[in-house]
Amino acid sequence: MTIEAVMDMTKSALFLVIQVALPVLLVSMAIGLLVSIFQTVTSIQEQTLTFVPKVIGIFLSLMLLGNWMMTSMVEFATSLWSSFSLYVHR
Repeated sequence: MTIEAVMDMTKSALFLVIQVALPVLLVSMAIGLLVSIFQTVTSIQEQTLTFVPKVIGIFLSLMLLGNWMMTSMVEFATSLWSSFSLYVHR
């Protein structure tokens, strides 16, 4: 196995992790921003107010995008296992 192959696998794996995690993180960040703007406008300083909307938003985003996320990860794992013979030296 060459250094280039390891670098290519690592690059693909890291890109997949970013690609799969980004939608959920963006939903969480957007909900947090909206709740903090709401708290600023209404002068409500409750720390636990952001928890429930974030949990609901993350749950909904996982329900909507979970199939795509799992398909992407399974395709990556399948491609790694199908090319496993290329990485093994005798």
